[in-house]
Amino acid sequence: MTSTALEAWTNRNRKWIFAGPALIYIALLLVGPLAYTAFLSLTDARGSIQADFSFVGIQNYLTALTADPRFWPAAGRTLIFTAGALIAEMILGMVVALALHARLKTGAFVRITFLLPLVATPVAVAMMWLLIFEPTIGFANEALGWLGIPAQGWISEPATALPTLMLVDVWQWTPMVILILSAGLANLPQDQQEAAMVDGASGWNRFWHITLPTIWPTVMAAVLLRGIDAMKTFDLLYVTKGAGGGSRHEAETLNVYAYAQNFSYNDYGAASAISILFFAFIAIVIGILNGLGNKR
Repeated sequence: MTSTALEAWTNRNRKWIFAGPALIYIALLLVGPLAYTAFLSLTDARGSIQADFSFVGIQNYLTALTADPRFWPAAGRTLIFTAGALIAEMILGMVVALALHARLKTGAFVRITFLLPLVATPVAVAMMWLLIFEPTIGFANEALGWLGIPAQGWISEPATALPTLMLVDVWQWTPMVILILSAGLANLPQDQQEAAMVDGASGWNRFWHITLPTIWPTVMAAVLLRGIDAMKTFDLLYVTKGAGGGSRHEAETLNVYAYAQNFSYNDYGAASAISILFFAFIAIVIGILNGLGNKR
């Protein structure tokens, strides 16, 4: 190929040449593993990854959806954990972002303090709260004792484990919501607010009819980002409760359950089917959230 022909070929295909590295990256790190997981989900692979296996069709999916006593409870906990953490984070994040926007006693020190949880890794956060909620020597029960309230099981009790872990998630990730909403509020037109104040509109009316509709795309971006992230929460649950989500699986979500099937029981076919169903579950929730966002 002459230099002229090479130059002409490069000009004709430059879009693929520039996009090529990104497409290869996506294929290797996303499409490839997902395709292999989908392939394993149709087999009875277990024990050793090099052991012989056979195709079983959609049997692993049918077993998970109709005969597995841990699948649907894990799906319910995934939904409860995501919804509870997301609602609390959005409400707290909005309140703090509005306070920061109005400069209500919020200097640089306060702003930095709000953002500190974001710099810690999820594993370090889980270890720290595990010590705080320790039933006998933890600070949480010590503080309750000062108020005359009996000690609680916190993470160790099945009834309180999931709500307590939701509280930890809210503590760590509300600052990210504050950051996103603060960016939206920074571009809020002030003339509408001032006109509404002149007309005598209350603070709630100004928020509901002017502020919220104006920053609605930003709010939905925060909901989608945190919603997807909350559904995928693994580090916090695994470090505090282990692969099974506790002795009675009280904190076992779908991804924790898939991990247990894969690495504790070496049932690769079932684990892959659960992972694919979890992937579909996330896609459905994203579609619902997107639909709710477009209706506003």
